Parts: sequence; C-alpha cells; structure tokens
Amino acid sequence: MGVVANVLVGLIAALHVYILVMEMFLWQKGPGMRFHGFDAELARRTAPLAANQGLYNGFLAAGLVWGLVAADPTGFRAQVFFLSCVVVAGVYGAVTANRRILFAQALPGALALAAVLAAR
Repeated sequence: MGVVANVLVGLIAALHVYILVMEMFLWQKGPGMRFHGFDAELARRTAPLAANQGLYNGFLAAGLVWGLVAADPTGFRAQVFFLSCVVVAGVYGAVTANRRILFAQALPGALALAAVLAAR
C-alpha cells in the first residue's frame, strides 16, 4: 500500500505543477484560455490573480515532494498536511469558483490522503 500511496502523492504533486504552469505561464496563451474558457481580454485582466494562484499550487507541489523525500515521521506528516491543504483548497474552489475543481483537485487529493493514511 505504501507504493500506491507514494505514486498517488507523486501524481497529485505533478497535477499541481501542471496547474502552476497553466496559471503562471499559459494563462494568456491558447492552452490557458481554452482550459478556462476565457477570451484574451479577461485572461489579460485576471493574469495577476492567476499567477498568484499558480504560485500557491507550486507550494503545494513542493510540500508533497518534500513529503515523498523526507524520512518519517516528517515525510508522513508533510504528506498528510499538504494533501489536506489540497482537499480544502479543492472544496473551496468548487464552492466559490467552479464545481469541476471538486473532481479535478479535491477528490484526487482525498484519495491520495486516504491511501497515505491506510499505508501507515
């Protein structure tokens, strides 16, 4: 179960690196605008907000990677903390921004968190 948990944590970290790239670097380009359904003007006006969100997603990814490489108990605790942050952020995003965030971020984070806890 530990291997499955580590793979899931790694996938969640990769997801948040992907979100970082979309929000910080591709927001005003074709892939970012298509992903969010924004026109060029809305993408331009919201780019500073998106970059800030992307930075936070990068911190989540960094924390998850730290949890994977740190020895226990620190690694386990970091994984639980950062996966919990992913779940909370995903639920909040689903309530305040877009319901699909629940399935794209919160649910995968919750599954990874359950795997980490079950592997303990």
